[in-house]
Amino acid sequence: MFQRADDPRARLISEIISELRLYSAHSQHIGDAFAARNQLGNADLHALILIMEAELSGQPITPGALREELNFSSGSVTGVIDRLEAAGHVYRDRDTADRRKIFLRYAEPGAAVAREFFRPLARRTEEVMKQFTDEDLATVHRFLSLMVTSMREHRDELRR
Repeated sequence: MFQRADDPRARLISEIISELRLYSAHSQHIGDAFAARNQLGNADLHALILIMEAELSGQPITPGALREELNFSSGSVTGVIDRLEAAGHVYRDRDTADRRKIFLRYAEPGAAVAREFFRPLARRTEEVMKQFTDEDLATVHRFLSLMVTSMREHRDELRR
């Protein structure tokens, strides 16, 4: 049986982990709704998120790096990219320094669809963020970054 800890710190940690699980579950449902409305499969949606995040970080992802992130075969990841490209969500872009290298970019038609779908969530997110100081947000950002790193490391261990 699941029980909350008696120690205040342990209880707080338990509550944070509970909230992260619920956030993940709700996020999955929202992602599923976006995917269903745009005829995307789970792998397509995951790939699209990875492509978008890479683009936002200023380091676009290559098909090979996407394949590694998804843990797919070359043929499978090519199929995902082809579907996303055909639907207008992404496009292949050649590296100007090395024309053999391909980057995957988030296409404007797909970005417009995503902005429209996620606009209400963005407004809700902005309202939540307004409740926190810049220092609070920096702490939350550091926490989430470390949690993402921890989850990625665990994911990678599970793949071995």
